[in-house]
Amino acid sequence: MAKQVKQAKQRLRFDGWIAGAGTCTGTRIVLGHWPRSPFGAFSDVMVEHADGTRLLLAPTDRTADFIASTYAFDRVRIEPVTVQRAGNDWSVISDSLSWHFTTGPLGLPGRLLRLVPPALAARPAWIRCADPPARMLGLRTCGSGRADRREFYGIHELRPLATATGQWEGTSLGGLARVEPPVRFGFASVPRRPALIRVTTTVDLPAGRPTGKAAA
Repeated sequence: MAKQVKQAKQRLRFDGWIAGAGTCTGTRIVLGHWPRSPFGAFSDVMVEHADGTRLLLAPTDRTADFIASTYAFDRVRIEPVTVQRAGNDWSVISDSLSWHFTTGPLGLPGRLLRLVPPALAARPAWIRCADPPARMLGLRTCGSGRADRREFYGIHELRPLATATGQWEGTSLGGLARVEPPVRFGFASVPRRPALIRVTTTVDLPAGRPTGKAAA
């Protein structure tokens, strides 16, 4: 009888930044900016409007399929997402969204995170240990996504957002606000206070599962 070969799970790693903020109109925005990923460099934006509609803006079918297989959305739009950074100033431009924000100085949480060696901070075992204290900031560092995917967020740095302005389809989003209610894309939201997080995200795929869109 032929031996069955046990398939190992696939581990994907994304290294970059996540920015999360609310707006005075009730729209909440989560930017993912990934200079290093299994799909090459790319950026995506998750948007939840005041009525609860959740949208994904992603630059390619491939990245959109992967993200929509891991997180939950009502609609997905394929459109270029351009991110430019000059010091503390960030600009995010797509066909639907124009968003500009500035970061403030490191607070106590950011300074404490910097004390953890980057290689250790990115390890799933450490991330599991960091999850309970992270919840006090409104964060979760590990959990399950769609299609039985396991996610680990290794946080290296956290900076508050100082200012933000934006437009959605040409209409002003208003000024910066807390992320309330929390966004509902996956098991975790971003901090209630608008912030930019330097992060290494690890996604474990179940054995034999493709990296693309999950079956309905």
